[in-house]
Amino acid sequence: MFSLDQENISTSPASTKGPVKYGELIVLGCNGSLPSGDKGRRKSRFALCRRNKSNGVKPSTVHSSCTPQAAKAVSNKEQHSISYTLSRAQTVVVEYTHDSNTDMFQIGRSTEIPIDFVVTDTLPGGQNQADDQAVQSTISRFACRIICQRNPPFSARIYAAGFDSSKNIFLGEKAAKWRMQDGQMDGLTTNGVLVMHPRHGFSQGSKPGVWREMSVCGNVFTLRETRSSQQRGKTVDSECNELVDGSLIDLCGATLLWRTADGLAHTPTVKHLEALRQELNAGRPQCPVGLNTLAFPSLRRKDVPDEKQPWAYLRCGHVHGYHGWGGRRDPAVEAEQQERECPMCRTRGPYKPLWLGCEAGFYVDAEPPTHAFVPCGHVCSGMTTAYWSQIPLPHGTHAFHAACPFCIQPLGRESGCIRLIFQSPLD
Repeated sequence: MFSLDQENISTSPASTKGPVKYGELIVLGCNGSLPSGDKGRRKSRFALCRRNKSNGVKPSTVHSSCTPQAAKAVSNKEQHSISYTLSRAQTVVVEYTHDSNTDMFQIGRSTEIPIDFVVTDTLPGGQNQADDQAVQSTISRFACRIICQRNPPFSARIYAAGFDSSKNIFLGEKAAKWRMQDGQMDGLTTNGVLVMHPRHGFSQGSKPGVWREMSVCGNVFTLRETRSSQQRGKTVDSECNELVDGSLIDLCGATLLWRTADGLAHTPTVKHLEALRQELNAGRPQCPVGLNTLAFPSLRRKDVPDEKQPWAYLRCGHVHGYHGWGGRRDPAVEAEQQERECPMCRTRGPYKPLWLGCEAGFYVDAEPPTHAFVPCGHVCSGMTTAYWSQIPLPHGTHAFHAACPFCIQPLGRESGCIRLIFQSPLD
């Protein structure tokens, strides 16, 4: 079995010291770990490594009618197959055969054995559905599968839907499905698997790409009118289902970031982020009113503000220590939503504690933390806030909006980020 132990994974696909790593999937809205803690296959990031024995599959025989061979393929728990129900009287079954050149990884909400990476709905503020079972999940139990080439260049391709415990995928009558020119079938899952590839890589010069939908066979389409419409979008022949560094995968309830092994090798590490934190604190930033020294808490502490916690007025960027004055009490507005007046410039706006972004995989560079997302207060480099502020992330079944990658909270309409203004010590 392949290892889930991230400490023993080599950072370069070409490395011979340990298992070859194809890349990692990181859940947006998790600032370093799940709110309830990373446990087993349910975690905030998942490494895809070359397996000791390949388990990839590829399409082979197509059964266009309910023949004994088709029935055998569906009932055989050692045989992968996809069933396309066209009507009560007709089901097309496509057999899949073993592919020794690829490894398959499956992602979904189900905790059954075929799912390698269990993903639950991520709610704004860094919560996940485990904290609120009243919310009905829109993530498919067997949402998608990623097929990785076992040999260089170790390409990874994404396909909608995953095989269940019986090694079957069933597309019912209501699912969008069609026959292709070569006789093979294809289709879309209920809420779909959306993918966005960034332009110019995942770096300081990155720009958002266009959201597309991936089919069961890995073909690319424009988005449907609504997430679950039976009418598919238009075919996009000029694009493919190969993931690139920085590709975003939306499962209708959770969004994942794909980082290649090579991309991660050029990404800041948690140690680097810790060094930047210590350097920032070594500058002894002060509250310009109370003149007390401020300090960002350790990366492990990201819940309750302490007495040295930096706070900021997120419309002007002035950094202060916490103080309880400057707000006009409005009984109709919750305390967290109350706007405050900055004592430095008299600008009114959100007044929030600042937290460092701990998930290194979200950074597009290794520069110091100088900017904060608005209105959540997560702090990282300027280029990183600029990049994520441009990306319209799927929200619900039909809306899109930019959000902080660390907590998935929607960003402010005027500006999704602000440059922070620190007061240096006067002595």
